[in-house]
Amino acid sequence: MTPWPTLPDLPPGMSATPERAHGQDFTKPYVHDDGQARSLHFTKGELQSRMNRHSPWQLEVDYTLTMMGFLLLQPAPASIAMVGLGGGSLAKFCYRQLPECRMTVLENNPHVIALRRDFCVPDNDARFQVMEGDGAVFMASPAAGFDVLLIDGFDHEGQPAALCSQPFYDDCFAALNPGGVLAVNLHYDDSNYPVWAERILRSFGGNAVEVPAPEKSNCIIFASRGAPISPRRIRLHASLARLDGEARAQLKPEFARIVWTMKDLDET
Repeated sequence: MTPWPTLPDLPPGMSATPERAHGQDFTKPYVHDDGQARSLHFTKGELQSRMNRHSPWQLEVDYTLTMMGFLLLQPAPASIAMVGLGGGSLAKFCYRQLPECRMTVLENNPHVIALRRDFCVPDNDARFQVMEGDGAVFMASPAAGFDVLLIDGFDHEGQPAALCSQPFYDDCFAALNPGGVLAVNLHYDDSNYPVWAERILRSFGGNAVEVPAPEKSNCIIFASRGAPISPRRIRLHASLARLDGEARAQLKPEFARIVWTMKDLDET
């Protein structure tokens, strides 16, 4: 397994303030550390990411477990692109558990990237790259296709408009290889949620399914550029087979719940 750096000590945190970087205004997140867990915030009311200090590679927020459900539809991705680094929970989990997969992470806020070591995000190497840039621009002209796209981009105001537009979801479809899978994290209680969900369905010709996270404040939409999504095509064992024992134990109950959520899908 990849070694993990020693965690630096941090103060409890400070208020988030907009700061200019590269000519743009970006909100600077703050970090809260209670000795057991470290969390990333833009505002007091919104948790962006949480990390167990003693197991920094584990997934600590429920929606991240749900997002890993892409493995049910694409068990062996060779390439993943992700929009939104946050505290790096999904990025470092995939880096550790999918050692044969190349991963590109787009994050437009340099203050978020600056905290990567505080959250044990691996350094860039031959198969893992964190890039500062606009995820919407990247998806409009990717250098190559991807097997999986993970869209988890939020700022202090919530879901950026550029990451939930019809052209963006059209670009996501085009950026996927045949059989590729999109997983999008959305705020379920946002008044615009039905509009965003409909846009994903339109871009993927209806081949998408909504799976609320266990806490139900987030909803993950899975969409495929391949065969119709159906629980009959899912093999739970195959989706977990490449993971280590700790990860299998963590993800198996959530994967079973996701499959159950899909039970009423009509197979075409």
